[in-house]
Amino acid sequence: MIKAYYLVTKPGIIMGNVVTTAAGFILASRGHIDWGVFLAALVGVILVVASACVFNNYLDREMDKKMERTKNRPLVTGLITGRNAIFFAVILGAFGVAFLAIFTNTLTAILSVIGFLAYVILYGVCKYRTVYGTIIGSISGALPPVIGYAAASGKLDLAAFILFMIVVFWQMPHFFAIAMYRFDDYFAALIPVLPVKKGIYMTKIHMVLYTIAFIGTTSLLTFFGYTGYAYLVVATLLGGTWLWICKDGFKAEDDKVWARQMFLFSLVVITGLCGALAMDVVSEDSNQILSKQDKNIVPKASQHKF
Repeated sequence: MIKAYYLVTKPGIIMGNVVTTAAGFILASRGHIDWGVFLAALVGVILVVASACVFNNYLDREMDKKMERTKNRPLVTGLITGRNAIFFAVILGAFGVAFLAIFTNTLTAILSVIGFLAYVILYGVCKYRTVYGTIIGSISGALPPVIGYAAASGKLDLAAFILFMIVVFWQMPHFFAIAMYRFDDYFAALIPVLPVKKGIYMTKIHMVLYTIAFIGTTSLLTFFGYTGYAYLVVATLLGGTWLWICKDGFKAEDDKVWARQMFLFSLVVITGLCGALAMDVVSEDSNQILSKQDKNIVPKASQHKF
């Protein structure tokens, strides 16, 4: 039973949001990390995201019966009742928002509520009604790094907006890849994702365009001075490799196999990008500290009085 409650929170989604939240926090901290606030931000995000996922599972329980990959979810099989799921979700969400408000700041808590509502209500409704459900869903998915940024800085600025757009553009090829290799499930459930409504070829075109937009947006952090060139090199290599894989989709013999590759490498991209960002910011800050210390050292020869 405990495992069922654990699974209904969608641990994989939680982990992805933790990674991007941490990256946003570290970028805003500029290497001076308040570990107490950092951990509080992560715990708060974990609770709020878990709550949103439980609500999402509750709303999707009828559709999940029609899809091979979701037909064994706890709410579908009856391991968890709808009433218990809602109660569990409310407790998680309330504690998460309160945790962020108390141990980080009000802005962070407000952003978490916006992300929660965008995912549960806006995306929860739109994904069954419009092909644009994916882009609508990307709003909530792109807020965790902004939440991390706000938790560390208490404000929103250009860097927070760039982080938001990076994750928006990353999510589109990522989700389209899922929709392609899970095409049969989405078709059976009549969910109007792009591959189902517009076809595989048109989806591949969109994936290329979004990947190019992702590469361009990642470079803006360096262009505006928020990161150094080490981050830019890693971001460009990751993005370029992802674009190369994306391009190969037009000559793929098995679209589902190729889409699976795109999906798996998208995880490498976002994890590597966040790791590069964190390491670059910390190393840049360390270099600045060492530089200042060197300037404060007075050569012994100059200490002699004449």
